[in-house]
Amino acid sequence: MARNGNQRRPEAPLRPAEPAAHWKALKEGDRVRVLLNPGYETGGLVDAITSDYTSVWVNLDGGLGRTMLHCSDGVEIVPQEA
Repeated sequence: MARNGNQRRPEAPLRPAEPAAHWKALKEGDRVRVLLNPGYETGGLVDAITSDYTSVWVNLDGGLGRTMLHCSDGVEIVPQEA
């Protein structure tokens, strides 16, 4: 069946992204645990944070590289005690 190019799906309403309160306490160099999917987590060091705290770059342990995490990704960043 051919698609009609004139039909569009309705737009989903945009929601503002709001980081968890503890994201706002993160600082560059902090050691964190990154909880990605249930049962999968890794450690890392905070490398950079946007001024609104919605995005955090983390250098992951074990040579897994640097990754950007956004508060709307469903990822949890938990500060670790020193």
